[in-house]
Amino acid sequence: MITPDGPIGPGLGEGLPGGTRRRTAGPGPTHYVLTEDTPVYVISVAAELSGLHPQTLRQYDRLGLVCPDRTAGRGRRYSARDIQQLRDVQRLSQDEGINLAGIKRIIELENQVTALQSRVAELADALDGAASALQQREAAVHASYRRDLVPYQQVQQSSALVVWRPKQR
Repeated sequence: MITPDGPIGPGLGEGLPGGTRRRTAGPGPTHYVLTEDTPVYVISVAAELSGLHPQTLRQYDRLGLVCPDRTAGRGRRYSARDIQQLRDVQRLSQDEGINLAGIKRIIELENQVTALQSRVAELADALDGAASALQQREAAVHASYRRDLVPYQQVQQSSALVVWRPKQR
């Protein structure tokens, strides 16, 4: 049900791990907002949305190609992301002629690439933070320099040291 407060009305989606609770102003009920990872579709709806037979979805789950969330009663609940993955598996199998073992390996590699990209982004942020901290420390050191020292340039070949001491008052 689509409401002005979000895609799911009050009371729907309770107990769904991917759902997000949002309390509205006042004493009204709690509302849930769907995300791409919210498991809401039972197997029959997921099969219809993906264009596959429910038994095919069960087989893909057994093989680990698409792993939907489970309810307390062990029923499968598919998210929008799961349904898109089911469509991708079907496309790779039917259009590209890739066997299910190959599709599983492709999915594993795609997940690994995603995890590595996330890690690279984390490391880049950490590097930026460290560079910023280093620049701040360098600026603090430069700010602490004594300003009463004047560089001395030697004009002649002979060397001399000039010491200036202010008078004590």
